[in-house]
Amino acid sequence: MPALTNRQLNRAALARQLLLERHDIGTAEAIERLAGMQAQEPGPPYAGLWSRLEGFEAEQLAELIETRKVVRATSMRGTLHLHTAKDLLSLRATITPAIEAGILGVSRVRNANADFPTVVEDGRKLFDKHGTLTAKQLRDALEKQHAGADIRALAAVVRTHLALVRVPDGGRWGFTPKAAFTPLDDWLGKAAAKRANAPRLVRSYLAAFGPASVADAEAWLGARGLAPAFEKLELDRFLDARGRELFDLPDAPRPPEDTPAPVRFLPEFDNLMLAHTDRTRVISDEHRKQLTTRNLRVRATVLVDGRVAAFWKLEKKRVVVEPLVKFKRADQKELDTERAALEEFLAS
Repeated sequence: MPALTNRQLNRAALARQLLLERHDIGTAEAIERLAGMQAQEPGPPYAGLWSRLEGFEAEQLAELIETRKVVRATSMRGTLHLHTAKDLLSLRATITPAIEAGILGVSRVRNANADFPTVVEDGRKLFDKHGTLTAKQLRDALEKQHAGADIRALAAVVRTHLALVRVPDGGRWGFTPKAAFTPLDDWLGKAAAKRANAPRLVRSYLAAFGPASVADAEAWLGARGLAPAFEKLELDRFLDARGRELFDLPDAPRPPEDTPAPVRFLPEFDNLMLAHTDRTRVISDEHRKQLTTRNLRVRATVLVDGRVAAFWKLEKKRVVVEPLVKFKRADQKELDTERAALEEFLAS
């Protein structure tokens, strides 16, 4: 079985994630190729697409959201993601068990005696009646029906068990924190597929993050049980430096390890930082300890030669870089050019 070095895995990940060069492709196509983009907050995907696409402008994504071709909904790991409408309709049934399992564990601790199927049905009836509900409106309505319960936990069960999307309401990046929820089927005028298709989900994952192990894919999804789907596919097999078995699509790009990798600024919560159990292909174990803050925010990163070399944040319209290593002169020059361009994009 062929072995792959960490640097080869790095270049493969960068190629799949559109980070070896800016690509001249459509925004919707990019979101599909990335297997969705984490959108716990609405702004980061804009910066993520800017770093990946040639000539990307914020209006391109905003229009797709307004015209309902791209939706913001609960997805992998129970977190909000951007997906194309087509992808989410196809994959929602496959993702659902992972979403439900994660939130039910927490909710059962807080509401040991709750009848969760009844709670979900109550939530469904509320959306049937009102069409859209903000998080507060949903909590207030549930509280009238389930007095004395931990309403926040019950509302989270409803929001994850029902296929809901966030409704754009005109915030800076399309959504304000109070943006309402509405059923996916109602928003798109189409019903989501009812049958799970785990092999399709695995193919999508590997196209965006391979070569990878079964455990990697399960960490990205937020649930176990994907091994049978891997076995159903005709996949190439490799070993990593630790001897773990990795899988990949036969026709997927695996560039040489000496392929140049440009400086790239990635936003908070970028999936490249979250899609593998062993993330040393993009970030060292030492720096990974600093990646997630105490309040569970995944920090924005700077890639130099394909690896995390700094964190960055926006302060008073300025992109402030916090180096983790000493930059070479050429890298510093490229970083400064990219930083100035990012500041201009975010200001516009």
